[in-house]
Amino acid sequence: MQTSQKHKGSGVIHGLYHQPVQEIDPYNFSHFQILENNMCPDIGSRGKSVSFETYKEQYFTLESSPATADFLVCDSPSAVSVLSNRSSFSPQGSQSCLSDPHHSPDIYSGSPVSGCSVADDANEFKHKLRELEITLLGPESDIVDSCYCCYKRESTSTARWTHSQMVEMIPRLDLKEVLIHCARAVSDSDLPAAMDLMDLLGHMVSVSGDPIQRLGAYLLEGLRARLEKSGSSIYKALKCEEPTSSELLSYMSVLYQICPYWRFAYVSANVVIKEAVENEQRIHIIDFQIAQGTQWMALIQDLARRPGGPPSIRITCVDDPQSAHARGGGLRIVGEKLSRHAESWNVPFEFHGAAMCGSEVVLETLQIRPGEAIVANFPFVLHHMPDESVSTQNHRDRLLRLVKSLSPKVMTLVEQDSNTNTSPFFARFLETLDYYTAMFESIDVARPRNDKQRINAEQQCVARDIVNMIACEGPDRVERHELFGKWSVRLRMAGFTQCPLSPSVNVAIKNLLKEYNGNYRVEEKDGALYLKWKNRAMATSSAWR
Repeated sequence: MQTSQKHKGSGVIHGLYHQPVQEIDPYNFSHFQILENNMCPDIGSRGKSVSFETYKEQYFTLESSPATADFLVCDSPSAVSVLSNRSSFSPQGSQSCLSDPHHSPDIYSGSPVSGCSVADDANEFKHKLRELEITLLGPESDIVDSCYCCYKRESTSTARWTHSQMVEMIPRLDLKEVLIHCARAVSDSDLPAAMDLMDLLGHMVSVSGDPIQRLGAYLLEGLRARLEKSGSSIYKALKCEEPTSSELLSYMSVLYQICPYWRFAYVSANVVIKEAVENEQRIHIIDFQIAQGTQWMALIQDLARRPGGPPSIRITCVDDPQSAHARGGGLRIVGEKLSRHAESWNVPFEFHGAAMCGSEVVLETLQIRPGEAIVANFPFVLHHMPDESVSTQNHRDRLLRLVKSLSPKVMTLVEQDSNTNTSPFFARFLETLDYYTAMFESIDVARPRNDKQRINAEQQCVARDIVNMIACEGPDRVERHELFGKWSVRLRMAGFTQCPLSPSVNVAIKNLLKEYNGNYRVEEKDGALYLKWKNRAMATSSAWR
């Protein structure tokens, strides 16, 4: 699932947690790479990878940094804007981070800043902390009392839980609840509570742990990045590297193999398209996310077997030019591969590459010819188009109206079934937590927890989406999913009519899911096909004209 928006710049992000849960030092950050691209191996645009190296001798906590400490000035519009280029299934003007410690945003209102005494508001902070600890641990906890006394003794700086106290707390705490409390503190601009909970979470999460521990590591990074975006940058050194295209494809191929999400998109759309054009002799497919072109190799084979001979096929590929890195070259590579494949099946074929973002597409881009049956394909990509909540230009609806004006035989839409587009931060955090808990569980059943390929794939292809949803706002946030009901309303407003899905689509997906864990299932509802993990809807496939 990937973006069609260009992006440049550097970003700030903490290292992740590779140590076992009980051995984590939250201030010992390691090298970490996150990609500006998608989760799956056969997805289109891929961007740069950025690894961030921190140096402990240059690291200041909010408590220990001197009042004269410099704040990092960034070129990127957000602390994690380098992460905002791709969706986990698919495979924004610059501004500076806060550089004036005396001009802090609302999140620091009433909160101590580096080098300042908290004596004036010690009592208020002490009681807030006490309430937080009671919420997490209960009123009878010895740890609550000891932490409370520790804070009571401190009068000139913000005290922290000791390592031993944190470790003792962990078995008694529910990680999901601590994450929610932390997100609430961030949402409420309660910086002291947020910082303490982040320290605690640093001892509870692990990229090699169970699904919620792994997800928690990335959610924690998103929460930290959200705070740092407001101006509390703690990094003094950044190191950027770009992975080779072979490494990137390797990361993505792991998830493509062990999860059915992309194959669900390809198979369901191909069955719909094959049925829609069964009597057409000239077919023009407009694909808004061509990726490696794998989807169309299967369709070319199916159409080649058609009684009476194959039709002529023309494919127009709209694709972010950053895909070149992931493929090791531009759209020419995809065109040549598909041309060779079509020739081997004696199918007349033509390829037109339009290397641009979907939001840049205009009618002339598509090179429409009279007499062709038009097919439009949107696999996990339309949610990256900014809508009316982001820009008055509303490229999402503009693009849909453009496609409708072509009178397509069919338009196929596959999207994540999640509600993160216009949701406020805390509601969006809860939705992200719920959705990705299911996704990490689905990944967990396919590979051992200490499997390095799985760990790398999650870090390189999923973490970026999560951080983007949690840390970014406005144009910087490109992960803007909608539920099928909202897509339905949007499409109808653009003039589309929903096409009923034939039973063969359902059968094809059920056959596909036989290759995966039994907790995946498919359900047809409201004219769409839902791919589910247990009872959680993960993606929907629908057809329109």
